[in-house]
Amino acid sequence: MYGRRLQAQERLTAQIADALQELLKPKGVAVLVEASHLCVVMRGVQKPGAWTSTSALRGEFANDAKTRQEFMSLVQHNPRLR
Repeated sequence: MYGRRLQAQERLTAQIADALQELLKPKGVAVLVEASHLCVVMRGVQKPGAWTSTSALRGEFANDAKTRQEFMSLVQHNPRLR
């Protein structure tokens, strides 16, 4: 899969969204990736517990603000998803 190799989180997020869109052909795809980066935790900023979030939206999630907001709200307010 895509996460086995070293790459930018933004690209990984987009690749996951594109794969879901291509394989499932849904009306829309929303992917949110949260990751802790070793470069932030161990070097430079040295901020343990620092997380970076990226998202990729396709179809209805990209085109419909209400649908996008509903997804983001569900993710942000659900502690099991964080």
